[in-house]
Amino acid sequence: MKNKATIFGMLFSISICGFTQQHADSTKVQELEEVVITDSKFNLKRENSGKVITKITQKELQNLQGKTISEIINTTAGVEINGTKSSASQNLNYYVRGGRNRQLLILIDGVALTDPSQIANDYDLRLINPDQVESIEIQKGASSTLYGSGAATAVINIKLKEASKDKISANFRSTFGTNASQDDDGFSINDFRNNVSVNGSLNTFNYLASFGNQYTDGLSVISDGTEKDVYNAIYGNFKLGFKASNTFKLTTYGNFEKFKADFDNAFSMIDSDDLSISNQYRLGLSSEYKYNKGNITLNAAYNNIERYVQSSFPTQFFAESFIGDIFNRNNFNDKFYTVLGVNIQQSSMESFTIPFGSTDLEQSINPDVAEFSIVDPYINAVYISESGFNVNAGTRLNNHSEYGSHLVYSVNPSYRKEVGFGSIKGLASYSTAYITPSLYQLFEPTYGNADLQPEENTTLEIGAEIGISDKGNFSLVYFNRNEKNFIDFVDLGGFVFQYTNVDKEFTASGIEFVANYKLSEKIGLNANATFTKVDKDLNLRIPELKVNAQIDYQVCDATFLSMSYQFNDDRKDSVFNSSTFMNDEVTLKSYSLLDFYVSHNIIKNKMKVFANITNIFNEDYQELYGFTTEGRNFSLGFNLNL
Repeated sequence: MKNKATIFGMLFSISICGFTQQHADSTKVQELEEVVITDSKFNLKRENSGKVITKITQKELQNLQGKTISEIINTTAGVEINGTKSSASQNLNYYVRGGRNRQLLILIDGVALTDPSQIANDYDLRLINPDQVESIEIQKGASSTLYGSGAATAVINIKLKEASKDKISANFRSTFGTNASQDDDGFSINDFRNNVSVNGSLNTFNYLASFGNQYTDGLSVISDGTEKDVYNAIYGNFKLGFKASNTFKLTTYGNFEKFKADFDNAFSMIDSDDLSISNQYRLGLSSEYKYNKGNITLNAAYNNIERYVQSSFPTQFFAESFIGDIFNRNNFNDKFYTVLGVNIQQSSMESFTIPFGSTDLEQSINPDVAEFSIVDPYINAVYISESGFNVNAGTRLNNHSEYGSHLVYSVNPSYRKEVGFGSIKGLASYSTAYITPSLYQLFEPTYGNADLQPEENTTLEIGAEIGISDKGNFSLVYFNRNEKNFIDFVDLGGFVFQYTNVDKEFTASGIEFVANYKLSEKIGLNANATFTKVDKDLNLRIPELKVNAQIDYQVCDATFLSMSYQFNDDRKDSVFNSSTFMNDEVTLKSYSLLDFYVSHNIIKNKMKVFANITNIFNEDYQELYGFTTEGRNFSLGFNLNL
């Protein structure tokens, strides 16, 4: 507890010092002009948003080279992505504001992505190549009004890179480094990441093609294992766009992501020679027609997923999904904005297992049965007044082929006032969300339950944000999230298990503090702290206190340095006891990590080299009980633009 108080005290002192320094120099009153889109589907200035949205720009991503998307997002307030510090083959678990994987929604260029073959219907962030990403927006809180099922704890909107305005340009990026645990004494290069991109514009057409790969070796998935488990992934991204003057534009795209991941038998903690293969293919289009006061947008995507598990219990999963979202954005007078749209989804899955007593794979889930469709009309409105009072509100009617209709809504008022040193903003939000049961939970022949109802989440947020002119901002937000109809894997007796809606309600609450401050022209500070309180039944691998801090130093035009720190509090984990056939609760001790990054432009805007050192002090800790955790590691890389 003393350590927690010390950390909070340090962050508060930094905030006060920064506030005092700027108050003494209040001659600059220009507000930071950052634009966000996720909370309204409009390009609105951050100052007019009633949410505290984290935006990671391309400039910031350039200073995070060598990290995965999950590692980058894991430094956001309120976010804990478990598995980012383990073997590259380790599955990721998303604990945002005390939630689970199925309560977090991933968007790629504004289109919701899910995996109908997964038990939680969640999307695997390992399938996204960070070298293909332009920017990331993270909005926490219930957002089903705009984005539908799964948007209960947060929405992560990932925008992929677009074509250059030049006729042709190219980018090459390569990184190599170590991949060692805390106990490894040797030094060997086991991590390789590469990406190449060619893009450009020709009159009204533009094009982009990029290809990337990652090969990571050196660690066993389980901590007692001696055999090294390999992770090998390839990524492809292709875009072709057309733009007719300023009224119409159309982009078509195709993506593929494939990975092979060696893994061990986690149930018995045996160093086994198992393999997981995931292949994803996506085709889509995005079109926009502009008229005098608004635009009509159509986003549509077809997704095909294949997953193969080669182990002592081999399985195969195949899934297809179609998502179409058409909406009309209308800007009446720069004060009143409306979005009126319809979202359509169609999903199906098929699986194969080996039944007891057989030796061959047989179909266990029939895609003609395991399918559902969703048709959701929705409306959202934003009002921005000259007095500083703003309101963002909306509603959506979810129509599901399996359980009928479900209404969600949100109300998000905020008030911003300019003062001598910048601005002060107060905000509040009350929003509801729903999480549809997955196809596996509904139709798996042994454990499925066709009578499942959607989970319901209600989130209350109250907060304040202080903006300091030309320097930065500070925010403090309290959240309280209530869960109903929680879907759990329940023991019905006699070793019979089934997915069932639980009558009990659960609560997660907490406080998020964020500080972004420019100490000088060359030095910047970014820090956040999250305190999360979760009901005991859901308190798995969630730190009560988590702190992130980073200091950036632009030494000169060519050289950039940064030092980052992360503290994770004690966490509860669960491990199966083969003697009692029950799960035992264990405590994972708190840990602190310190990382260093440096980059140098050899040729301005052309050639950059960079290096990372992670876990500088080789902290000995466990991210997951019984699984290998990364120790001190090094990486080097270069980025070349032509």
